[in-house]
Amino acid sequence: MTGAMYPGTFDPMTNGHHDLVRRAAGIFDRVVVAVAANPGKAPLFTLEERVELAREVLHDIPNVEITGYSGLTVEFARQHGLGVVVRGLRAVSDFEFEFQLATMSRHLSDKVDYVFLTPTEQFNFISSTLVREIASLGGNVAQFVHPKVEAALQRAWAKRRAQQ
Repeated sequence: MTGAMYPGTFDPMTNGHHDLVRRAAGIFDRVVVAVAANPGKAPLFTLEERVELAREVLHDIPNVEITGYSGLTVEFARQHGLGVVVRGLRAVSDFEFEFQLATMSRHLSDKVDYVFLTPTEQFNFISSTLVREIASLGGNVAQFVHPKVEAALQRAWAKRRAQQ
């Protein structure tokens, strides 16, 4: 059984992430979507909220599990018997960072390999950062995220505006 993990902050999970998970699930027997705590990024959603949103979006893919984690990605993979880390490359600009990450990870553990997938063309330009920014300004993000994520973004930004 070949298991893979797809790590990320997923703040929020976009249609591009969803696309990569579906495609990875067609390649690997088991895919663990590992939602990183990553407090250094000051996420809009809590770890628990991001895990729950991912579960709602990906609920219909039988060989996908969703869990939160903190710490080293390669250590998480090793502890869960996952030999592959899946990462997405949207543009050439992503390659340098992802290459450095994969190379450093190989130094930490030679038991985990990295596989890179490119998103379907219609999702090449979508990033969580841009989606958050559009949503924060009241823009329509329906074409970039699942309806449950869109609703969560609207609630989160309405709450933030009310607190200001």
